[in-house]
Amino acid sequence: MQPFELSLTEASRAVRARELSPVELTGSVLDRIGTVDGRLGAYVDVAASAARAAAVRAEREIVTGGPRGPLHGIPMGLKDLIDAEGMPTTASSDVRAGHIAPHDSHVAERLRAAGAVLLGKTHTHEFAYGLTTPQTHNAWDHSRVAGGSSGGSAVAVASGGATFAMGTDTGGSIRVPAALNGVVGLKPTYGLVSRFGVTSLSWSLDHVGPLTRTVQDAALVLSATEGHDPRDPASVTGVQADFVGGRDLRGLRVGVPSNYYFERVSPEVEEAVRRAIERLSELGAELVDVEIPMARYVQAVQWGLMVPEATAYHERSLRVTADLYAPDVRILLEAGELTSAGDYLRAQRARTMMRDAWARMFAGIDVLAAPTVPMTAAEAGQETVEWADGTTEAVSDSYVRLSAPANITGIPALTLPVGHDRDGLPIGMQLMARPFRDATVLRVGEAYEETAAGAGRLAPIAA
Repeated sequence: MQPFELSLTEASRAVRARELSPVELTGSVLDRIGTVDGRLGAYVDVAASAARAAAVRAEREIVTGGPRGPLHGIPMGLKDLIDAEGMPTTASSDVRAGHIAPHDSHVAERLRAAGAVLLGKTHTHEFAYGLTTPQTHNAWDHSRVAGGSSGGSAVAVASGGATFAMGTDTGGSIRVPAALNGVVGLKPTYGLVSRFGVTSLSWSLDHVGPLTRTVQDAALVLSATEGHDPRDPASVTGVQADFVGGRDLRGLRVGVPSNYYFERVSPEVEEAVRRAIERLSELGAELVDVEIPMARYVQAVQWGLMVPEATAYHERSLRVTADLYAPDVRILLEAGELTSAGDYLRAQRARTMMRDAWARMFAGIDVLAAPTVPMTAAEAGQETVEWADGTTEAVSDSYVRLSAPANITGIPALTLPVGHDRDGLPIGMQLMARPFRDATVLRVGEAYEETAAGAGRLAPIAA
């Protein structure tokens, strides 16, 4: 096994045991990027020289003073919305061409302090306003979409081009590409990880979180990046949790949706997710049927909040450099100018009602288990999907439909691989819990993953 094939947890153990040096690990991952990324397009920019220098420093620090923690010397990528001092943050857009970050984001600060090695910036759907990341190709099938908007981060991790990567999630932008590329993606509770220094799509829906090869890897990254930051008004205080814990599911109640999450879902996705839920039962969990409240309002509330907030953020540049936006993003931003204050306030009110209704649902369960996305990776350029009931749906609407509730309510949501379709494309299961029960979804995910064959494996890309 080559070093780039190791999960974060495996690489960390090897580095701490002095069996693998950060220089060797980083060099292996950079070589992997050089081999496969020309076909995949995961990266906007690879800072190879800076990464090698950081790996040398990390190795010296570990030899002289011991490792700072599990991320010391581990190479990683940052989505191109997340500032790292002195590096470009372009949001994969011509609008931001040449922009250099003047300081670190909270996440970059935390990861630097933990000793992680920054490889470079990964592609996003322009300004995170889309679900496909068209610059990037799916790691399992290059003719398929990578998912968005953290598509570059997901593909980098799935291909061995990063040991872990950071993404953002406004309507599913961590979980959708993670599911489509067969990796783990975690959207933490709203406010748990600071968004300071992160280009916003929709301030009341944006989250920052990790994409990793295993659930335990995600727990390690969350432990390093969570914490109060006064520079983010939504950042919470007083939350203390051990995100790397036990995996015993006895006595845990897993909610199984009787509506919404299994409607307009491909048979292969439904079969794989229901089989994974049964596995949780075999591990000791109690399965409880639940009805998803206010389900028919989900997409209206998601778009009712996101569209005007995104347009407000881009108001000035939309008037000055509108022609530099990609057509799909420009249309959405201009549509936001037509949203009335009354419509936005009604969406806010509906979100409050939805949060309350979901809190009542979670009074009877500990975790909700459901598909992450209703279908596997679509063909590049495919615009719609036809369902068995005769309805036609836009691909982007399809991908956001099952992930948006966790953004609206702010609850933690984890996706992990639970199988493949007949074409060999990955299928993801989503685990959700009440706010600040991030440790619970990680616990359940780790318990499942421990019994899953091939957990943490890379996409089968020819060298």
